[in-house]
Amino acid sequence: MAEHIILFAGPMGAGKTTAIRSLSEIEVVSTEAANTDRETADKDTTTVALDYGEITIGDEDKVRLYGIPGQRRFDFMWSVLKERAMGLVLLLNADAAAPLAQLTEFLEEFGDLHRTGGVVVGITRTDVTAGPSLADYARTIEAALPGSLVPVFTVDARSGAHMRTCLLSLIANIEMRSLSGALTGQVA
Repeated sequence: MAEHIILFAGPMGAGKTTAIRSLSEIEVVSTEAANTDRETADKDTTTVALDYGEITIGDEDKVRLYGIPGQRRFDFMWSVLKERAMGLVLLLNADAAAPLAQLTEFLEEFGDLHRTGGVVVGITRTDVTAGPSLADYARTIEAALPGSLVPVFTVDARSGAHMRTCLLSLIANIEMRSLSGALTGQVA
């Protein structure tokens, strides 16, 4: 039985908690608290430590899903959780003020996960606004991680099917890179 530990990261309001809830086969453990930063995201609650869920892929492969807080003031959890992670689902909301700048910021913070595992990017809230094109996201990824292969999808975090496609793409990318020897570090 293989076990994969996958992080869900992105700014507050991008859909991390929702994505994990749409995927998890167990009741999601969530550390939601009242949102005191309504200017950044107009929602009632926000994750302050982590979200946790699980899904089984195939007959035996268990995927542990960890959502990290989107606010920089809780970034101590980022380093704690990324130590064991094999990959990253980076969610960005298309209607954010500067989604390409957020993409660069998160790729800089979690670039080591690309070297030791894999990264996939999901763009949420494209039904609200068009935002940058997928080509714009791809160019930004190329600038941050030259020569990398990082899939980019438009997704609805509420859709288990969308998120499953994103997750399976990430796992396939990690396994393919592992078999080809393209990964540069061991994942604990």
